[in-house]
Amino acid sequence: MKQHAYQDALDFLYQFIDYSRTHQQNIAPENFDLNRTRVLVEALGNPQQSYPSIHIAGTKGKGSVAVFCAAALQAGGFKTGLYTSPHLKDFTERIQINTEPISQDAFVTLVEEIKPFVAEIPDLTSYEIQTALAFWHFSRQEVDIAVVEVGLGGRLDSTNIITPLVSVITSISLDHTFVLGDTIPEIAAEKGGIIKPGVPVVSAPQVAEARQTLQEIAREQQSPFTLVGEEIRFQAGSHSLEGQTFTLWRQPLDGKPLEFRIKMLGEHQIENASTAYAALDAIRGQGIKLTDADVQRGFAQASWPGRFEVIKHQPPVVLDGAHNRYSAQILMETVHSYFPGKPITLVFGASEDKDISGMFAELLPHVQTLVVVQSNHPRATPIGELKEKASSFESRVLVVEDISQALPAALSQTEEYGLIVATGSLYTVGELRSAWLHILGEDGYNNCT
Repeated sequence: MKQHAYQDALDFLYQFIDYSRTHQQNIAPENFDLNRTRVLVEALGNPQQSYPSIHIAGTKGKGSVAVFCAAALQAGGFKTGLYTSPHLKDFTERIQINTEPISQDAFVTLVEEIKPFVAEIPDLTSYEIQTALAFWHFSRQEVDIAVVEVGLGGRLDSTNIITPLVSVITSISLDHTFVLGDTIPEIAAEKGGIIKPGVPVVSAPQVAEARQTLQEIAREQQSPFTLVGEEIRFQAGSHSLEGQTFTLWRQPLDGKPLEFRIKMLGEHQIENASTAYAALDAIRGQGIKLTDADVQRGFAQASWPGRFEVIKHQPPVVLDGAHNRYSAQILMETVHSYFPGKPITLVFGASEDKDISGMFAELLPHVQTLVVVQSNHPRATPIGELKEKASSFESRVLVVEDISQALPAALSQTEEYGLIVATGSLYTVGELRSAWLHILGEDGYNNCT
């Protein structure tokens, strides 16, 4: 009965339009209206105003930056809310307090209680209701602070009703072009739409066009602007499959450089951690008392499944949610750093609105065998289309109709000294990961050799 009630609550949310499940060429900016979210949260008593927050937008890395921030705050003794999307396995992952997802019972209760308010507001979307539920849950549980990840874009995202302690913009590249624009400056302007008057801004390293756009918005809003890579600098140290180290310092140097160890793999995670540090540094003195030792301890504990996650060691199986050309390039650089010279079997599935040809251009020259799959997401690209797009490359192509069998099929095609990489979308990675956990048991996959 309990599971039935939880499914009913999810069904209630999904009966409203869900733009994450809609073909993006059918979406226009006028579909988004922050006023609907404002009316809903006002009916709930404006719960988002009862705690301070950190707001994070960007194309890549925003989830990782959010997790680093939340882990450091929790290590500092703060009861910390974390709102992210999408989820890998279960919807409750999107709304967490101190790394614990909202319980299904609490979620069902919230949904039942929000229904009368929802009924009074026309044209609400699923994501707008989800966002209000997260803010309401954090308020009712009396969190000390919340870390809020933007879902899509920034300017028109439902989360953009908050006035945070700091606005954070992670790495910007081309993505969601049907909605956000076809150029880097257009996309940067949408991401920069979370910048509020006088609120400090932290930006990850950006290409020149994105940096200039963000700096111009910050100047207009009279918001102090910190650029990671300039005011906050970092340098990679050692790395292994167990984690990596890096050094961070302020510019000009105002003290001894800080040493960090993190579990998340890839040099891009050093950039994400450094961006999170800059964000946390910006909220010190705004009522958030956090030491560097707290941050070091929190960063060392932070984990984010599905982001260069090694779920098997022999042969290695890596899951990564890369879903545009730039992130595919970074994925290949990380693969060559950790697994130099290994022949690669690639398991790939992606959403229809993504630059699949661009991702293939970065991935397939390095791949011996391509396993094409289709997730159960409504926007998933059909297998035949993936196979056709891959035809101009030399990789051998294997079609697996049942995504739950994709990793076993890939393993059967991979020598003991080879490597399997699964990527293309978080939806694909989430389904592959769930199937793998089901095969091996929830507790055993990390130890699988």
